[in-house]
Formats: sequence, C-alpha cells, structure tokens
Amino acid sequence: MKKILMVLTSVSELGDTGEKTGYNVAEAAHPWKVFKDSGHFVDFASIKGGQPPRDEVDTEDPIQVAFTEDETTRAGLYNTARVDVVDPEQYDAVYLVGGHGTMWDFPDSEGLQNLVASVYNTGGVVGAVCHGPAGLVNVELQNGLRLVEGRRVAAFTNDEEVAAGKDKVIPFFLADRLEEQGATHVSAGVWAENVVVDERLVTGQNPASAAGVAKEMEKLLAQIIHREKAEEQHEAEALRAEHDAEKAAKKASDAATEH
Repeated sequence: MKKILMVLTSVSELGDTGEKTGYNVAEAAHPWKVFKDSGHFVDFASIKGGQPPRDEVDTEDPIQVAFTEDETTRAGLYNTARVDVVDPEQYDAVYLVGGHGTMWDFPDSEGLQNLVASVYNTGGVVGAVCHGPAGLVNVELQNGLRLVEGRRVAAFTNDEEVAAGKDKVIPFFLADRLEEQGATHVSAGVWAENVVVDERLVTGQNPASAAGVAKEMEKLLAQIIHREKAEEQHEAEALRAEHDAEKAAKKASDAATEH
C-alpha cells in the first residue's frame, strides 16, 4: 500500500465574474476509486486548507455519488491540510485535481511547488489532470530544471477553453504556459480522453482522462512496490548469507580448537 495525496483548489469564484467554481468532482472521484480499489491510502490537501469548494456533482455518475457519500472521504474533505504544512516525505505520490479554480491559486503556490518537487525528487509519482497541471507551472527540481522542461504533457487545451466558454475569463491559456516553460503539449480532440506518461509524471487532458491518469500512476506505483520488494529480498538474502558465513567460520574455529 502506498500513500497518495490529492490536492484541490481553494478558489470558489471564476475571477471577478461571480460564477461559482471549485475542484472538479469527477476528476477527484474517478482517480479516488482507482487508488482505493488498488488498496492505497488517500489523503486530501488544498491550497488554503479547510473545506475546499467544489463544482456540481453529477448525480447520474455512481462514482461521484460514492465519493461524496463515503464517510472517510467526507471527513478528509471537511478539513483538508494546507499544502504549506504537508510533509512530502509522508507521500509516495501526489495527484493534482483539476477545476478552473486551479488556474488562479495553483501556479503561484510555493507550498504546492515545494510539495510536488519534493515528491518527484525522492522518486515519487506526480499526476495531474485537466487544469490540475497549472500546479506544475513554476515547479523547479533539485537539478535546477523545471519539472515540465523537456517533457511531454497533456492539459486542458485552448480549443477546450473556447468550447467551455472560459477563454475570456481564465488568466492564461494553460497549454501555452506549459510550452513557454519548455514542455511539449500533447493534445487530442476536444473532450477526447488523452493521458501522457513521461517518466514519473502523468498528465491528462480533461475530465474524461482522470481515471486514465490514476491507472497510469497506479502502474508506476506498482513498479516501485515491485522494486522495493526485490531490494528487500536482496537485503534479506545478503544478511542470511552473512549469518551462514559467520556460522561456518565459528564451526571451523571450534573444530580447530578441539584439535
């Protein structure tokens, strides 16, 4: 079992439009189900902490309904940790949930940048979907490079912003900003599922890609678990060989003493 932190926006309004927003429930619920079904432990955090705002729940989607009704999840979302105080060493993966609100509070959050960088620097997995990759903007790794620099990434496309009617509201186009930071933005058709894996970074284009991002993250976590088990087995075998050698040496010493 691995520990995964899901990070949510704390922004409840789209700019100064008065239009309500928050984290996208589908983009939280579907990955949550993938992670839980795989036996992993899921925690929640947000930029400001407390109870994060959310978009509308699709009551026709049983996974969204299950997510919002799960008692453990409800408790976790009632008072989320603030990203600034989260200990990244506690987590094997971080997943950035989308929702238009992220465009305002994810990019300039030093707490989020430090969290994402720390998880990646220590061999963990980073995932983000739709507008969640706004949290990858400005993340700098210990090697001095930006996390997205030279990487293939997916995120909400310019065409999707136009289709959603938000192109005049958002502070910037996410796909363009990622490319400005050295990423190669990989896009599919409007609303088409699109998941991109580049080493331990997994990104998805839109809500339809959320479960796919989680599944690819799960594959990477499974590889880490497999590698850790192999290392543990190697250490156990080495220790056993050392003990056998000590026993053999003692036996030989005792035999020599008797003669």
